[in-house]
Amino acid sequence: MAATAPRAAVGIISIGDMGLGVAKLLQAHHYEVLTTTVGRSPSTHTRATSAGITVLPSDVALVEKADYILSIVPPRDAVATANRIIDAWAIASRPAASTNPLYFLDLNAIAPSTARGIDAALASRAPGIRFVDGGIIGAPPKFLGNESTSSTNGSEAHAQIDDDAEELDRSLRAWKRPSIPISGPYSLSDATATPSGPHLAAVLNTKHLAAEIGPASGLKASFAALTKGFYALALQSYTTAHQLSVLPELRAQLGAAFPATLAAADRGVVGMQPKAYRWEGEMREIAETFRTEGGWGVEEEGEEEAGKKAIFDGVAEVYRVVAEETALGTDEGRKDGVEEVVAELARGVRGGKGRGKGKGE
Repeated sequence: MAATAPRAAVGIISIGDMGLGVAKLLQAHHYEVLTTTVGRSPSTHTRATSAGITVLPSDVALVEKADYILSIVPPRDAVATANRIIDAWAIASRPAASTNPLYFLDLNAIAPSTARGIDAALASRAPGIRFVDGGIIGAPPKFLGNESTSSTNGSEAHAQIDDDAEELDRSLRAWKRPSIPISGPYSLSDATATPSGPHLAAVLNTKHLAAEIGPASGLKASFAALTKGFYALALQSYTTAHQLSVLPELRAQLGAAFPATLAAADRGVVGMQPKAYRWEGEMREIAETFRTEGGWGVEEEGEEEAGKKAIFDGVAEVYRVVAEETALGTDEGRKDGVEEVVAELARGVRGGKGRGKGKGE
């Protein structure tokens, strides 16, 4: 059966673990996925091409061809990525924005104030781009069914099934998907001038929270504070107990009183290793969120030093130590067990310097 045209072209910057998972989800539901690997590592290029993602030669080409662009990068790169798209927009050749507007979804772990800054930059320098504030809560999309039932070739039969709401729901139940809260004046469900907006909103599991920029990124920050923030507390607690030679007793006491908490702490301590380099920046964005939106750590009149450091600035430092003072983030240095991770981190706290960061995306 002849293939039909894709529903829409979705650009993803960049193709890390999350970007790749989102790409596979979109491909399975008849979207063309685009990216550009300019300035990225050869492994990133190989990862994209191996997944059937169309790799374009430049940001300009991406802007010209995409209907939507999803920014999924480490928090430290969010503003620079938006500026790349703005610069590309200035010289790209596209239809009039009113007939086929480009949607730019920032799905990064950034503070609402950072999101508002990106929105302001787009409004002044690339007013034809529609900005959507967003965040990703959960692990990368993962297909749970039979691979033979997941089409990435865009067959006509697959497209027809996708058009039926009941069949789409059945198809999506075969995937474990993160939730994607979004906010701002533009909702994908209302994106009728750009192809397949409501369908894309359903596939990506989005929920539009408000017409203002900030609530979506703020929700992501508030959620991550309770998960990744907890893991940082576990790292400090476990490392301190290790230095006192009472880590086994701590874990035994915790397991007896709160077994679910012990399981979560152990899972976070081991699982954070390759992610710490990204989580450092995310924790700083959470600190800014709590300062700016929550009023925590705001400097009061007459207190010169107050508010210059917040709790999550300290949490960020925990992940910086993991990323920069140990080798835990590298393939060679990663440890399999809680005790091994804690012992290596304890050595880093005592003075290890610059022994390697986790792999970039």
